[in-house]
Amino acid sequence: MHDDLIARAEAWLAEDPDPETRTELAGLIETGDVTELTARFAGTLQFGTAGLRGELGAGPMRMNRTVVIRAAAGLAAYLKAEGSSGGLVVIGYDARHKSEEFARDTAAVMTGAGLRAAVLPRPLPTPVLAFAIRHLGAVAGVEVTASHNPPRDNGYKVYLGDGSQIVPPADAKIAAEIDAVASLADVPRPSDGWETLDDSVLDAYLARTDAVLAADSPRTARTVYTAMHGVGKDVLLAAFARAGFPAPELVAEQAEPDPEFPTVAFPNPEEPGAMDLSFAKARETAPDLVIANDPDADRCAVAVPDGGDWRMLRGDEVGALLAAHLVRRGARGTFAESIVSSSLLGRIAGKAGLPYEETLTGFKWIARVEGLRYGYEEALGYCVDPDGVRDKDGITAALLVAELASELKERGRTLLDLLDDLAVEHGLHATDQLSVRVEDLSVIADAMSRLRERPPAELAGLAVTRAEDLTRGTDRLPPTDGLRYTLDGARVIVRPSGTEPKLKCYLEVVVPVTDHSALPAARKRASELLTAIKQDLSTAAGI
Repeated sequence: MHDDLIARAEAWLAEDPDPETRTELAGLIETGDVTELTARFAGTLQFGTAGLRGELGAGPMRMNRTVVIRAAAGLAAYLKAEGSSGGLVVIGYDARHKSEEFARDTAAVMTGAGLRAAVLPRPLPTPVLAFAIRHLGAVAGVEVTASHNPPRDNGYKVYLGDGSQIVPPADAKIAAEIDAVASLADVPRPSDGWETLDDSVLDAYLARTDAVLAADSPRTARTVYTAMHGVGKDVLLAAFARAGFPAPELVAEQAEPDPEFPTVAFPNPEEPGAMDLSFAKARETAPDLVIANDPDADRCAVAVPDGGDWRMLRGDEVGALLAAHLVRRGARGTFAESIVSSSLLGRIAGKAGLPYEETLTGFKWIARVEGLRYGYEEALGYCVDPDGVRDKDGITAALLVAELASELKERGRTLLDLLDDLAVEHGLHATDQLSVRVEDLSVIADAMSRLRERPPAELAGLAVTRAEDLTRGTDRLPPTDGLRYTLDGARVIVRPSGTEPKLKCYLEVVVPVTDHSALPAARKRASELLTAIKQDLSTAAGI
């Protein structure tokens, strides 16, 4: 076994084109570090609907140039098999370690395979790449990013010519083509022949951002903004300047791209502590809003003054606010969200007489809804201009939130006032999440099988009126690994995360509200129910 492991590592080393990972792997072979080599060569990073994502390093279980070149070759073979020979593939990248190299390798592979390749001019937000695919008439797009993962990670996200991320069966077909790549020596990689785009694509994206706003809307909201050490700052500032908003106050420590993400444990606005510097800046400058993007700027977080300090709104709260704003502006078309997001969106759409759809988790599904006008997901993702970007977009979402805050400000009101109005109109929809990060993935499998074998009959004293195993699919949804419980006045969904070693449980309770004076009691009741559901669910799942 030991000899076989060393032989596989030496074979990998022989074709690794990256001096950095070659040195790293040679060191592991020399010291005979069996534990580390076993971890690196236990299999291969699996290509799925999220593309690839993993820790940087040498070997097939890590993100590196060899893995990326193979992935690009598999994608090129798939595109040619689907009849797209000679088509354009557009490539974007963020500012993480190795992102630019991975983008360049992808361009070389596409060029060598007889496709045309065009690379964005510098690290730019993921939504700019999603926009560029349709704008340039590309057959596919690749974004090199690990979004809000830890600094040690990178990733590879694939879009097809419709501008949305891949879904089955494309993922399995691409994975099969990747597996068929025998040796890197078989993959032609010329040193030039692809195009590096100029700023005209970015300019076209920015010109579209204006279109999400009403022509005559007020633009008075003052904001504090953080790019979370990512690539959002320049594009967001340009979009805000074009729209005529006051220039956002920057969180200086997090304004510039930095692949080490030095001020945050996880560069995700949802993680504890990630917004601390933004709140400190807000206490200093007293803006109307705090806006944060994640590092590739496809997500948007919003915080507001609340009771003398600052509070980050939940993704579901922002999702409902944007929906209400678009309805008031007379938006037509389908409103859509993932099954783990708040059912309040369905109520808002229903009352406005608009079509409404629920999809599986992920914008790859939301973006494919027919006639989509607005889509959102509780994990801070919002699609407010589906004709321009068929994916979540943290830049245009930020503009729309700033417009809504400006309109309310002109009337002496706030985002929290509008949330109160929505609660009185549709019932108080309160959401929460129970998220368990594990070292050992069998903990997640055990919890799921325990819940399947012994589904709870009640949670927090509320009867479970319906228990669904989503692996069987439903009349509206394709199969997925998840469980959905409908309770009397609540809903629970349990699923393993698609991108991290986590078990995620999404909770929602709905408490009827007669008028504004009943809101404090309704909030207290909702909070008690959510706490009790969490406890009972933990017990039932054995986590």
